[in-house]
Amino acid sequence: MTKLIIQIPAYNEEATLGITLSALPKQIDGIDEIETLVINDGSKDKTEQIAKEFGANHILNLDRNYGLAKAFMAGIKKSVELGADIIVNTDADNQYSANNIKDLIKPIQENEADIVIGARPISEIKHFSFAKKLLQKLGSKVVRLFSSTDVEDAPSGFRAMSMSAAKEINIYDNFTYTLEMIIQSKVKGLRLKSVPVEVNEELRPSRLFKNYFQYSFRSMITIIRMFIVYRPFRFFAVIASVLGILGFIIGLRFLLYYFLGNGGGHVQSLILASILLIIGFQTLLLAVIADLLAINRRILEELKRKN
Repeated sequence: MTKLIIQIPAYNEEATLGITLSALPKQIDGIDEIETLVINDGSKDKTEQIAKEFGANHILNLDRNYGLAKAFMAGIKKSVELGADIIVNTDADNQYSANNIKDLIKPIQENEADIVIGARPISEIKHFSFAKKLLQKLGSKVVRLFSSTDVEDAPSGFRAMSMSAAKEINIYDNFTYTLEMIIQSKVKGLRLKSVPVEVNEELRPSRLFKNYFQYSFRSMITIIRMFIVYRPFRFFAVIASVLGILGFIIGLRFLLYYFLGNGGGHVQSLILASILLIIGFQTLLLAVIADLLAINRRILEELKRKN
């Protein structure tokens, strides 16, 4: 018996949730049970009532609005408790085509991937402005660089995961789960795959961010934070290397002038070189400490998962 749970985080989605639920597939090859889970993220409107009217199998009501990332994780935890073998996450605004759910879960059914992310045809989406298309593509390239993955559409919330992968994921960021999940999955050795998906006509504008600048800034902060959390040694070691190389070059410059008999006029180079080398060494020590903390966190996560 293979059970699929389609989870939908929702915050004040009374106008679109019914459309989203109605479009979900009732049967998929290789799936014995399909259930829906609506995570009502402290909505003030009739989101819960609409979920009931349109036949949601499970409704998880959060006591207040925690934001998309927390609602996503609450849904994952609940789906695991409900015995899901595969979990699909989709948006309540019906952005993603439900017809592609079968394509999204296929690599998991065939044991080719642990997490599958739907890649939207960004260039072809009419309601995306040129700036948004550019930022979406640029953001995905940055995530691929930082995470060492080949995910085509990093911000896409249309994704599927196996039960084992769901148990491994722990989202700490409060802004969005999409970017952190990719970086974290790669570090934990989970297999990621992208599949092309279609999108529907826009029913409402995005409410995740006020403008593109805010989205870009917060996304970049998230990427840097997650890189520090999951790749701390590499992050601080790069900084230490840059400082060390600069200090070494400036130190060589002082020695050159010193042997030429003009060292007294370049004492400032010696001071600067010393400062850079000391800071570089301290940063390297920080890299070691941060790496030890990261190892400790992974051990605690593993113990928590087993319990």
